Amino acid sequence: MSATTAPVPTPALPRPRPFADAMTMLDRQLRHARRYPELTVIVLLVPVILLVLFVMVFGGALGAGLVPGASGAGRGAYADYVLPGILVMTIASIAQGTSTTMAMDTTQGIIDRFRTLSIAPGAVLSGHVLAATIQSLLSMVVVTGVGLAVGFRPQAGATDWLVVAALLAGVSFGVSWLSVALGLASRTVESASNYPMPLVLLPFLGSGFVPTDSMPAGLRWFAEYQPFTPIMDAVRGLLLGTPVDASTVWLAAGWCVVFTVVGWWLARRLYARPRRA
Repeated sequence: MSATTAPVPTPALPRPRPFADAMTMLDRQLRHARRYPELTVIVLLVPVILLVLFVMVFGGALGAGLVPGASGAGRGAYADYVLPGILVMTIASIAQGTSTTMAMDTTQGIIDRFRTLSIAPGAVLSGHVLAATIQSLLSMVVVTGVGLAVGFRPQAGATDWLVVAALLAGVSFGVSWLSVALGLASRTVESASNYPMPLVLLPFLGSGFVPTDSMPAGLRWFAEYQPFTPIMDAVRGLLLGTPVDASTVWLAAGWCVVFTVVGWWLARRLYARPRRA
């Protein structure tokens, strides 16, 4: 009589840990950023160069229009005006890099490997988003420092600075989700670097560089109702200590929520979708 062999139990896979997995993916992205700092430098150069160019070259003439009759105050006045637009442009520039790195992971098969591991699906995406948000905040600190060097003089109190920091962090977080979704949707790394370009251009087509009331009627309508204008207006008013309509701040916060929800939804759907050849 032969003894029956008991079936060998299949070892259970470890259960995903969303928070721990997200922190692991964040550490991976931060290590990647430290290993290739030129990627951050390249995307940061654009807003820094534009800030110096507009303030030092065009600031005297443009600032004189903002403060008529104020002798010698034109360049400083324009530095105060333009910095919020440059800060938003910095966020959009970092989004280009985030979309590119997301596309690199996708096209090189790393995302397919992650799908086979016991990793929470949202953790891979959250790692990219959190790293991009941190990168954006650090880059904006650098841009603000350059702004102070070329004449920016904020009048904000401690509470105003906290609101500005929270608002810019919210914009960075939402735009980072959008950039991750764009990277997942891209067939190539080259196209991923181009998809976020409209985000970089939007500050030009809003109140970032000149007041909207100086624009032609059709362009003025678009500039006043596009997402970045209330964000830039709220940041400008808070930094300069000028009266800011509460509805502008709430509208800016609302756009942060819209960016986050739409970007998160698109990114999760694209991550779950099999990649087409």
